Amino acid sequence: MHFADFIAGSVGGAIGVAVGYPLDTVKVRIQTQRKYTGVWQCIHSTWKTEGVNGFYKGMSMPVTTVSISSSVVFGTYRNCLQGLRQLHGGSPDAPPAKLDILLSGLAGGVAQVSVMSPADIVKVRLQCQTEPYLSSTSQSRPKYRGPVHCLLTIAREEGVLGLYKGANALALRDGASFATYFLTYNVICEQLTPAGQKQPGWMVILLAGGFSGMCGWTIGTPMDVIKARLQVDGMGKRRYRGFAHCITESLRKEGPGVFFKGLGLNCMRAFPVNMAVFATYELVVRILKQSP
Repeated sequence: MHFADFIAGSVGGAIGVAVGYPLDTVKVRIQTQRKYTGVWQCIHSTWKTEGVNGFYKGMSMPVTTVSISSSVVFGTYRNCLQGLRQLHGGSPDAPPAKLDILLSGLAGGVAQVSVMSPADIVKVRLQCQTEPYLSSTSQSRPKYRGPVHCLLTIAREEGVLGLYKGANALALRDGASFATYFLTYNVICEQLTPAGQKQPGWMVILLAGGFSGMCGWTIGTPMDVIKARLQVDGMGKRRYRGFAHCITESLRKEGPGVFFKGLGLNCMRAFPVNMAVFATYELVVRILKQSP
């Protein structure tokens, strides 16, 4: 088992959350709330009514759990890759087959859902809660007072399974996007690394990380929209009866373009975030592998 990959994935994931969280908040609000007409209007409205703290609502939950979920993704990916290579009887030094990378990325993305789903629904609901935590009037007092209160309230009102609302869409999103993510990263590194050089250079890692993040989100954004809508469906009036109903209702009311709401923001956020994730990941792996 590649223990270094679990550690490196954990550190890389935490760095990624810190870099991209403000744009993630804007993206979630655009996907789930029709009152926002565009990116800049959402940014301006959030800044005006909630200040800088509005962009970081719910951040403590993903920061707390990202170490686990990212280590699961990267660790599962590396161990599946090793297992598939051994199954084929390939040499440990031989480059992995592209299909093996795709399948391992798919496994890594799906594997993290059990860990990530409760934290993700808390994050999304707090991001969509525009009232300040502390308010002088009971009318504008928010439903959730913080991450732990939100977690407990969902479990009490909707049951433990309520914490897994949108988990099917999350699994479809992360399975497809991580398969694309790791494959794109591997192909770019392979193409841009000179023959005979064992490891890609840092500029190649940064470029490959950024582009792989953008490709992953391009594939994952339709399910990201459905996931977010299912997760917030419980803060007020219920709109969707389930996964399929959410898809058909969103399509009927807003057209095919609804599935790509937030795509531009996802790609804009993905480039610097995944540059940071992969650079941190590669750095930690190299340090740990050199340690006695």
